[in-house]
Amino acid sequence: MANEAYLSGINLDELMVNTKAATVYAAQESSLYLSGGIVPMVTVPAGSITAQVPVMGAITAVVLSSEASTGVDLESKTVTDAQNHITLDLHAARSVVRDLGGVSPQEIGRILGNSVAKSVDTSVTAAMGGLTAQEMLLTGGATSTLVLADIFEAVATIRGAGETGELFGIVSTSQYAGLMTAIGNAAYGGGDFQTAALRNGFFGKIAGVNMFVSAYLNDTTIPGGVVNPKAAIFSGDAMRGATAGGIKLEVERRAAAVGFDVVASAAFGCATIDATRGVLIVDAT
Repeated sequence: MANEAYLSGINLDELMVNTKAATVYAAQESSLYLSGGIVPMVTVPAGSITAQVPVMGAITAVVLSSEASTGVDLESKTVTDAQNHITLDLHAARSVVRDLGGVSPQEIGRILGNSVAKSVDTSVTAAMGGLTAQEMLLTGGATSTLVLADIFEAVATIRGAGETGELFGIVSTSQYAGLMTAIGNAAYGGGDFQTAALRNGFFGKIAGVNMFVSAYLNDTTIPGGVVNPKAAIFSGDAMRGATAGGIKLEVERRAAAVGFDVVASAAFGCATIDATRGVLIVDAT
């Protein structure tokens, strides 16, 4: 057929396979968080829209220099836990591919995948509003600029609360240039992260914190009323993401459009689990 050359709804196999592959690839590669490398992910079983994430309490170890009493066991301690619930939302994007269109399905998939990734990353940024707030240090003038001392103070706060694990940092694009000027080229280094987004977003390690830049942590108010967030420093236990089924793509015939509806979606949710394990640096001025 003459129309077989078109990557359109007429050639459904070509449309479905290529679009789905491009959608999944684009979403995973352009999102900082979907891979679970920065914010750990919890898989929600089919049939449920809520993930339950416990926060476990600490136990104090006992130092035994000698047996307290003959035949007496070491005293057991009860572990306390608090349940946190994360409700999934649908992050979806839709387009129409007409029968006589010459649009590449890879392009449609890339656009839809990037759209879903942006929505997911924005929801993770919103969850950062639940972290411990820290005002920036004034550096002169009416507006504060993120400086290394802000990061050091945030790390001290988190470590002082008892967190000993690996730390991650997200810096807004408005503060990226100034921070890079402060740390210089010595901060550049390769990380052993496995996705292109993590490699491209990674720009250095400061005070043991793996630093990334994100366009979605900017100078606007994020949900919860937090104004002018500049950076977030947190451990993997500060937040949790929840997902069900990964990135999905559905194609459905739409006669009125003489083509196919193409819908990409992800069931995803994110919440702050332990605010003491993270700090959100804000500009109160």
